[in-house]
Amino acid sequence: MTIFSRIARNLASVATLGLLLSSPTAVQAQDAAAASAAKQSVPTAPQPRYLKPDDPWIYRKTDIPVDKEWLFGEMPNGLRYAVRRNGVPPGQVSIRIRIDAGSLYEKADERGYAHLIEHLTFRQSKYLESGAAIPTWQRLGATFGSDTNAETTPTQTVYKLDLPNATPDHLAESMKLLSGMIREPALSQANLNADLPIVLAERRENAGPNMRVAEATRSVLFDGQPLSDRSPIGTVKTLKAATPQKVRAFHDRWYRPENTVIVAVGDADPKLLAKLIEDRFADWKGKGKPQPQPDFGTPKAPADGKDPNPVGKTDILVEPSLPRGITYAILRPWEQVNDNIEYNRGLLIDAIAQAIINRRLEARARAGGSYLFAGVEQQDVSRSADATFVTVTPLGDDWKAALDDVRSVIADALAEPPTKEEIQREVDEYRVVFANQVEQRDLQAGAQLADTIVNAVDIREAVAAPEVVQQVFTGMQDRLTPEAVFESTKRLFSGTVTRALMLTPKAQEATAEDLRSAMKEKVEASGDSRIAAQTISFADLPPIGTPQQPEIRAPMGVFNIEGVKFPNGVTGMVWRTTNEPGRVTVRVRFGSGYRAFTAKDAPYIPLGEMALVGSGLGDLGEEELDRISTGRKLGFDFRIEDGTFVLEGRTRPQDVADQLYLFAAKLAMPRWNPNPVNRAKAAISMQYNGFDANPTGIINRDLEWLLHDKDPRFATPTPEQIDQTTPEGFRKVWEPLLKQGPVEVMVFGDIDPDQTVAALSRTFGALDPRDPIPAAAEQRTTSFPASNDKPLVITHQGEADQAAAVMAWPTGGGSAGLPESRKLEVLSQLFSNRLLDAVREGTGSSYAPSVSSNWPLDTDSGGYILAMAQLPPEAVPVFFIEAQKIAEDLAANGPDADELARVTEPFRQLLMRVQTGHAFWMDELEGATRDPNRLSNLNSMMTDYTKVTPEEIKALAAKYLTSHGGWRLAIMPEKRSQ
Repeated sequence: MTIFSRIARNLASVATLGLLLSSPTAVQAQDAAAASAAKQSVPTAPQPRYLKPDDPWIYRKTDIPVDKEWLFGEMPNGLRYAVRRNGVPPGQVSIRIRIDAGSLYEKADERGYAHLIEHLTFRQSKYLESGAAIPTWQRLGATFGSDTNAETTPTQTVYKLDLPNATPDHLAESMKLLSGMIREPALSQANLNADLPIVLAERRENAGPNMRVAEATRSVLFDGQPLSDRSPIGTVKTLKAATPQKVRAFHDRWYRPENTVIVAVGDADPKLLAKLIEDRFADWKGKGKPQPQPDFGTPKAPADGKDPNPVGKTDILVEPSLPRGITYAILRPWEQVNDNIEYNRGLLIDAIAQAIINRRLEARARAGGSYLFAGVEQQDVSRSADATFVTVTPLGDDWKAALDDVRSVIADALAEPPTKEEIQREVDEYRVVFANQVEQRDLQAGAQLADTIVNAVDIREAVAAPEVVQQVFTGMQDRLTPEAVFESTKRLFSGTVTRALMLTPKAQEATAEDLRSAMKEKVEASGDSRIAAQTISFADLPPIGTPQQPEIRAPMGVFNIEGVKFPNGVTGMVWRTTNEPGRVTVRVRFGSGYRAFTAKDAPYIPLGEMALVGSGLGDLGEEELDRISTGRKLGFDFRIEDGTFVLEGRTRPQDVADQLYLFAAKLAMPRWNPNPVNRAKAAISMQYNGFDANPTGIINRDLEWLLHDKDPRFATPTPEQIDQTTPEGFRKVWEPLLKQGPVEVMVFGDIDPDQTVAALSRTFGALDPRDPIPAAAEQRTTSFPASNDKPLVITHQGEADQAAAVMAWPTGGGSAGLPESRKLEVLSQLFSNRLLDAVREGTGSSYAPSVSSNWPLDTDSGGYILAMAQLPPEAVPVFFIEAQKIAEDLAANGPDADELARVTEPFRQLLMRVQTGHAFWMDELEGATRDPNRLSNLNSMMTDYTKVTPEEIKALAAKYLTSHGGWRLAIMPEKRSQ
């Protein structure tokens, strides 16, 4: 029963409000179209032959109540399927085809074949010519990479299609195409020649320190088991040795009906979905005899060990670019469980036990412990081991002190039971989670539901409706005793063997024997991280100020959204939606974003992103904020944008007032606790050396700085710069910014408008008048680097065969250009498709080249079109030639009608899907209380994305892609291959 996915972001007058669309016909038409898609009429489906309503296969041998919304079928050839009606998003059907074969099913000389076949399956098959899959799905409205994709893990290969505009004809065509892909892919030498370079490019682009850490971790923790050396990406040697005959042998061995599960969920008659599956797969027969599942092995204790918790293999990995870290695991054999309600009660008790320890570990880190982060998590890993993982990130050089600190907290949890108060705190957290899942069950996306079935099949368990999970949890409250949680804790930290790996940037800092000795050393139980019971109530918190009623409250002319304006200048939008029960988003935009900072303030920008929220408010520090949020659903995300700061939280109807209070209090009565600042300083400095380990790191570190013509505000601060910052300096920079500039509050979702406006009156309406944004900040702009025929070259310290190329062109910014910005997204996608054809499909030199468009709306500059790819060093010049060629051709000739339709149809379908949620409209309308362009351009949205003509694209390409000439960046290895 996948309980948490296995326990599982100046209204000056009434006239200004009236600016807002008085007749939003296009928006209404879009909404009507979505509704029409949701109610699409389909012919009555013939009765499928193999539906088994009285014998749902996933619920066999379990007492978990059957979720009646699912229909299950099983064919004589062994193929199983599950189908379900779901209208989120409307008009879409999500299809998953799971093959019970991953990298653990490979022989030693087949490593990487499961993943290679995934690629070949998309290359060519019975009903799809070579290279036709991507454009075919695009013409059906599906976007490559998001709507059509696949993944290979150690235990399964899953093909994924989220089909928009799922008419009966489109569904029939899609199921036909998918059947040809799964049953009869063209595993020819020509296709192998085409796809092998792409797979090797994917492997090359992921190589480096992180891959070495992953490989070393598997090697140590799963020593002696196939999982220790069976990465899905395979090895260069085995991949290059692949032949059509060897690949076909793997396919024939595992791609069989009895190894296949098909899931189809969406806005269609489930019986139609079942019939389509049966029509295309019922006559499928496997080749040869079915093969038994491979032996995945089991964790084993050292042969001569008598310790009840023996320490097995330990190792040290030296990676100069990465921070220190220790991972150890208490391993137990994986066993096929009897997935019943009692088993899941045990999982819930385990979850409470882990949550208590993790809260204690975090409390010690916050208080200035010797580690930056630490955590405990139980996982069943690839049907190979049942493991409890402990991860430690030391704060400094003294790794042993950090390890001892973490182990002492765990030792305390093993020494005596937790308190009732600690248990109740975690129970209250889970109660909110499960109640929220019940409230929002009708909002579950079909893709999510389909993935849940696939994951349950993979771990050989069942699925449960949200009501069942809540009922199980509610019905076991008397079992959540200190003694029960204590017993669970002891089980979680007992096992067959314990293994450990330490990552360090310094050679000879420690040996494997040093780590083994540290793991075997007894530690004193430390109870100083046990969190004492303390009651904090919102009712006891000080008021923000004197409540004020809005001086304006009026319809905005879009749906039933209301605009409000308070005497202190705060504006807001309130929208009650009826199609998203239990879901509310609160977004607060204030101040001037990046414009607020000077060059000398720049190091405090990332510190603010990490530490501003944690610094607290009023009398509430981090621990108090956590405590007051217990039993509520509250969010506290913070981000910095080009022209504004944003606070955002996902909440629920009963917690809206508290969410508004927290955000308003952050502006009105900020706290300046130094600990979060010092912790953020350590985290930022620790990760800096890793940036030059590969091209991606250089991009993450330097690209925005370079695209803003080396503006210091967009630079990643060095450890030396971070070291110069102080908590006092942090307050000096950030305190005035919390007081400056206009405030706009948006509350969209399942709300009572009157109660929400009343809560706004008590919080944001009660704020003191805001300080004006300084003229210097208002006048700060950004610039774009000059074009360069010779690329700027930056080197990295990573693999000799890794490089990256970037080419960019300046565009613009500002809400007045909204229609043009949307058409630039179409242009960028056209460019991206051509670049994919040129450097992925054409040469195999890059796995995922891409082109994107950025157009800030709160500032009048800063936009750009960006093309990039990871490549081998010798292919970098080719990238610039191809990108320039594409840009010039689009400017000279534009796209043809079919090429353009392959972009605009996915955009059309995407808009039809996303506009049913309030989050989409929040993104489109933010800023509208002061900027009429946000609303006046709303009507043209669908047209801008889907009715753009080849001539318009040609003109935009000439305006932006060839007039500037383009700025080029090459990221090359310091050490080149010989």
